[in-house]
Amino acid sequence: MSVAAVAHFTLPDSPYAMWVRDELAGYLHLPKDGTRVEVVGGEIVVSPGPSVDHNGMVRDIERGLFAAELTDPDFVWRSVQTTDLNMFEIGDGYIPDLIVMDAEVLAEARETKAKHLLPYQVELVVEVTSRSNAASDRQPDRKRKVGTKWSGYAHAGIPYYLLVDRDPKACVTALYGNPDTRAGTYVELRTWDFGESISLPQPFGFEISTEHWDHWDD
Repeated sequence: MSVAAVAHFTLPDSPYAMWVRDELAGYLHLPKDGTRVEVVGGEIVVSPGPSVDHNGMVRDIERGLFAAELTDPDFVWRSVQTTDLNMFEIGDGYIPDLIVMDAEVLAEARETKAKHLLPYQVELVVEVTSRSNAASDRQPDRKRKVGTKWSGYAHAGIPYYLLVDRDPKACVTALYGNPDTRAGTYVELRTWDFGESISLPQPFGFEISTEHWDHWDD
């Protein structure tokens, strides 16, 4: 089975600084096959490229967003996949599965050819767990000595976090909000089981079909 690598290296600079300069993957000699390198809780996390079923679920979320965009002329939300998110305030660097942001903010980022997005530009982040990196996406447990993306997004003040947990013991989607930037915590706003239609509340207001969603293989 594939497992996300969490390791310590002697580097010429901090992992975050090398990630920002796009030097970290090259220094670690990672293959250019979709392998992701992120800095989570100050530690390097290397994950294999997502599977087809994982990416299909991300597409289903985008499909709901696109449908709302086509039917509602006042719908302001747009999305980008696997775009670097510079968590400069905490010294982390993430690659969320999906970022949802205001259309004007995205247009400005495209016009300036931004290399990274920044937390203040983002309204919602989406992570779909895989066996290899689920612990990095979830709320930290007592055994974990460093932060996760869940706590990092909250520290950065990103308003909403949608976590799709494909663990066979979970099969649940949770929407978090009301981030406490000091504590690095969210409030769980709503959950949906796989198979239920997700109706994201305002300010988003679009539907996501989970009819074909399934857990990862045991």
